[in-house]
Amino acid sequence: MFEVFGFYKFTKIKSLKKNKVLLQDLLVKKNIRGTIIIANEGVNATISGKPLGLKAAITKIKKTLDFKKFDSENSSKSKFQPFHKAKVKIKKEVVPMTLTLSSKNNKNNHVDPKKWNKLIADKETLVLDSRKPFEYEVGTFKKSVNPDVDNFREFPKYLNKLDKKKPIAMFCTGGIRCEKASVFLEKKGFKNVFQLRGGILNYLKNVKKNESLWSGECFVFDNRISVKHGLVTGTYSMCSGCRKPVSPKDKKSKKYEEGVSCTNCHDNLTEIQKGRFRMRQKQITLAKKSGSKHIFQKEFK
Repeated sequence: MFEVFGFYKFTKIKSLKKNKVLLQDLLVKKNIRGTIIIANEGVNATISGKPLGLKAAITKIKKTLDFKKFDSENSSKSKFQPFHKAKVKIKKEVVPMTLTLSSKNNKNNHVDPKKWNKLIADKETLVLDSRKPFEYEVGTFKKSVNPDVDNFREFPKYLNKLDKKKPIAMFCTGGIRCEKASVFLEKKGFKNVFQLRGGILNYLKNVKKNESLWSGECFVFDNRISVKHGLVTGTYSMCSGCRKPVSPKDKKSKKYEEGVSCTNCHDNLTEIQKGRFRMRQKQITLAKKSGSKHIFQKEFK
């Protein structure tokens, strides 16, 4: 069993190149995979490994980047290693929004999962899903709206159009996108901005299904593809043609072909592309039959 750990921290980080090397070496040494993004404003990551190695790596990450506590963290289990590689990336921002955050952000607007239902049940509250449209389609809170923005840099244009008098309850996968968006709104004069503490993952982990206002599954950026209540692995797969999540219902379509296409991309792919994808899928199938590993397979060891 693997443990998957996501976290972020807004704090000043210097010597980015040096820290990248240190963190990359740490992940390799502890046999940890996943992605860590570092910027001058902080760190954002999701990593996975065996519990003991992961625990040691987390302690070392805090020491290396010189802080004691994450702003937000979440953990879940996976029967397989959900990442292919270990990556450490240097970015201008941990979330691209042309807005740099300091470590002193307003935490009073963070709403615990068990109080979230009351907030979003209020008819006056605008429930804002700050994720991308394809994530919204996999699952979301009842009565939420999505800005339909594929690039987070365009998100401020949407936020500028919102009613300043209306309470806004924002949420995203782990909380970091809302962290930036809420600061943006507060700078623009919005007074009643709230965000779900720990994001959707924290909600699905701590709120029972029979008490939940969540509908569907939650897309995650690893090879589990989606998770459900209790953070158990969901039912979605990833289309090899367009890299978008595919539901069991989507697989019943004539346009779905494993490893090749789905309803979203079938009509847009050329026959040359489809032929190339079929060859790749054939290699995966042959690898499975022979019992050998293939780069596109999920790892169960």
